Amino acid sequence: MNQKCFILVLLFISFLNADAQEIVKVKPAFEILREFDKIRDFTMDASGSEAYFTIQSQTEEKSVISKVVKVNDEWKTLSVASFSGAYKDLEPFLSPDGLRLYFVSNRPLHDSITSTKDFDIWFVERSAPNNPWSKPKNLGAPVNSENNEFYPTVSKNGNLYFTCDCPGALGRDDIFFSEWKNNAYSTPIALDENINSKGFEYNAYISKDDTFMIFGGYNREDGLGSGDLYISTKNSSGQWSKAKPLPLHINSKYMDYCPFVDEKQNMLYFTSRRSASSNIKINTISELKEMLEAYENGNSRLYKARFSLLEK
Repeated sequence: MNQKCFILVLLFISFLNADAQEIVKVKPAFEILREFDKIRDFTMDASGSEAYFTIQSQTEEKSVISKVVKVNDEWKTLSVASFSGAYKDLEPFLSPDGLRLYFVSNRPLHDSITSTKDFDIWFVERSAPNNPWSKPKNLGAPVNSENNEFYPTVSKNGNLYFTCDCPGALGRDDIFFSEWKNNAYSTPIALDENINSKGFEYNAYISKDDTFMIFGGYNREDGLGSGDLYISTKNSSGQWSKAKPLPLHINSKYMDYCPFVDEKQNMLYFTSRRSASSNIKINTISELKEMLEAYENGNSRLYKARFSLLEK
């Protein structure tokens, strides 16, 4: 294990052993996206200058992967990704080298087909970070199936984790694992009860070195209500530890989901539907307008927080 990986493990051991009620400061991640009511999922390149996320209509009839770039330490130049816009696309994830972007779509397998299908994992590729993306390619079997596959995340060794309502799941939706071996993906298997349950598990982020995972769990007994974020670490034998919830105020009584970690900056990004105005009495239209335009207004927004409790 190299020095960087060792430090990350130590940080997460401290994180897991910290008081569950420890308060972590959460901040809005992207003011540039304030005008959109339904933002979800997030991925960023290693340089921290290129990011992708999903913008959806209120009914989710339209779901478009969009891109933003950082110029002079400020996020600017918001655009629709070159491979998105025609179908229901969501949940982008950049590979650690930034040369492949995985995403989920209901697009047909071939241009000659007009009807959409179930959700599959797709990807686009590029030969260098500044080059254009290829046309989308379906990841194919054995990962994709007649069931719905969601939220792909990939480590440096190529191992793939994703959400599926596939046969073999312990619950309604589970997190599945497919090993990258001999230049091919193995038949996916559901992770064990340390991760999955009889309920819903989803939206896994796998660390670059495949040693820790943050994922979403819905309405668990040790949660705060609705969806919460959980963390698990992998030991030298490849076994996952019993997942534990992340602390306040990363988790809230509202829906918290879609995690991504900038491991270079030790920053956790996630989506939340939290609201800071549920107990506020509205007396005027101006107050109502101010509440509706606030960042924490119950809409899906992107947030960020230091993921190590050693950093305060």
